[in-house]
Amino acid sequence: MKKRGLSRLRELSLPQGPWQRRIEEVIYGTETKAGKRFDLILLSVILSSIIVVVLESIRSLKAAYGSTFLTIEWIVTGLFTVEYLLRVVSVRKPLRYVFSFLGLIDLLSLLPSYLGLLVEGTEALMVIRSVRFLRIFRILKLSRYMLGADILGEALRNSRPKITVFLTSILTIVVIMGGLMYVIEPDEAGFTSIPRSIYWAIITITTVGYGDIAPVTPWGQALAAVIMLFGYAIIAVPTGIVSSEITALKKDKIKPHACPACGTTDHDREAYYCKTCGAEL
Repeated sequence: MKKRGLSRLRELSLPQGPWQRRIEEVIYGTETKAGKRFDLILLSVILSSIIVVVLESIRSLKAAYGSTFLTIEWIVTGLFTVEYLLRVVSVRKPLRYVFSFLGLIDLLSLLPSYLGLLVEGTEALMVIRSVRFLRIFRILKLSRYMLGADILGEALRNSRPKITVFLTSILTIVVIMGGLMYVIEPDEAGFTSIPRSIYWAIITITTVGYGDIAPVTPWGQALAAVIMLFGYAIIAVPTGIVSSEITALKKDKIKPHACPACGTTDHDREAYYCKTCGAEL
């Protein structure tokens, strides 16, 4: 019932006046000059904001230009706030935008500045504004690349049960190996508790190997060697699961070109012209 009620709320339509249509045309449109100009200005402001946040993290620059950085941050936050409100009031279905992926990102990009008034240090979270660069796909008309993104997303969703089983198995293995290493190795080697031994098993089986903990006994080193070899084997498992799903989805979603003139369908996917009659595909 909750999901159905929320869905209905998102579909709620509001009347739209001439000024709202004009704002919607500028903010959401990419075909008009004003819309293109707005989108390019928006990307420039986002980039400037990210640069300021990165530079502010350098202590020497913050000490010298802290007030300038703060002023720029609040100017950008003010612009983003106005833009967000205009996006909400200019569309017929504002809640659809508010709860959309880009709508949530737009809202999250505002919160760090306001949270910074209450909690010190949250300003660094403004790097989340970099996610707003996803709009560049729409602005530069790169939608043809979104088919690949859709296939990857669906492949990950389809792989979820298999990957869940895989991760559960790996979790069980690292718990067992960590427990064994805790029993085998002395405290002096760094295996002072089972959680710390499990941490060692995780960084070893993933082939990260920080080196902060290392076995010193022959039995411990032998077990470590087994885990290392096992780690190389398991790295390929999730990749293979997702790859097989992507291959299956490509076969379903990417159909061969059909010639509009003669109807020939067995063309290469990269073909631009019909191999039978030469017509453009």
